[in-house]
Amino acid sequence: MTLFILVVLAAIAFEYINGFHDAANAIATVVSTKVLTPRQAIAMAAFFNLTGALTGTAVASTIGKGIVDLHVVTMPTIFCALIGAIVWNLLTWLLGLPSSSSHALIGGLCGAAIATARGDWSVLKWQSGLMPKVVVPMITSPFIGFLMGGFLMLLLLIVLRSFTPHFVHSIFGKLQLVSAAWMAHSHGTNDAQKTMGIIALALYTGTTNGKFVGLPPWLDFLHTPVFKVSPWVVVLCAATMAAGTAAGGWRIIRTLGHKMVKLQPVHGFAAETTAAVIIQVASSWGIPLSTTHVISTSIMGVGTVKRFSGMKWTVVERILWAWVLTLPATGLIGYILARAAAAF
Repeated sequence: MTLFILVVLAAIAFEYINGFHDAANAIATVVSTKVLTPRQAIAMAAFFNLTGALTGTAVASTIGKGIVDLHVVTMPTIFCALIGAIVWNLLTWLLGLPSSSSHALIGGLCGAAIATARGDWSVLKWQSGLMPKVVVPMITSPFIGFLMGGFLMLLLLIVLRSFTPHFVHSIFGKLQLVSAAWMAHSHGTNDAQKTMGIIALALYTGTTNGKFVGLPPWLDFLHTPVFKVSPWVVVLCAATMAAGTAAGGWRIIRTLGHKMVKLQPVHGFAAETTAAVIIQVASSWGIPLSTTHVISTSIMGVGTVKRFSGMKWTVVERILWAWVLTLPATGLIGYILARAAAAF
């Protein structure tokens, strides 16, 4: 029971860190365009992250039972996976790099599961889970974000070419409030659900391993003989994500909103709308998408159409390296931690 409590606390910590680590996903553009002040933007993002997190559990089910074999997972496996993801998130946050919290969690879970299975890679659900819902979207979603962001920006430039800059700025200053809110909502539908899946997995593992036998009646809600995401788990994760978002993530906000390319409201609208559409579709299909990858490449696509030379490609290169290293790095951390835990 003690280890289960530690797992839940680690999951809450991960969700909170995810909130401030990925707050930039929803508000970097709206802050950089000065449509909202940082305080206003964070309050808005926290609220709409909350509303998004309360809708659906398709992504949670993918994380909880679609990535690794449930029969090999133990409570230490889940704990080590969470610690691996937390370590990577904090490291990239300190460096101001918008890496993927989703891939950090998935990498940590895969590495810890392999270690628990003593090096048996067959515990990973390649065909039904990892390949179609993690690897393929990881490769395709950044390209889709880049192309869709660039296409929408090009379309807007054609449609708005006869209007004055003042009119465009005024109209899209208002429209960007809608696109930023939608982006924050879609972020909640995807990112908050990942921790829901982990807690649901811990509840299922604890029940099947007999860890909850003999608990007092008021703790009967912990018994989960069939994998499911309970309402209390949804509310807990949604509230934690909102609280983390409210804390902000200024290092990453500066990278996405200022260092990569200078944006105006029309550019922010194009990037946020593109990312929100992609993430919303992925959430409905149960795909644990990297919201960081999508919004970052949407901004890149918009920025490239705006002015190719205006993009700071050295910053983009640093971001790409963080993306490439996330899965193997967190997988290795999760593996080492799980092997160390098994030794005790």
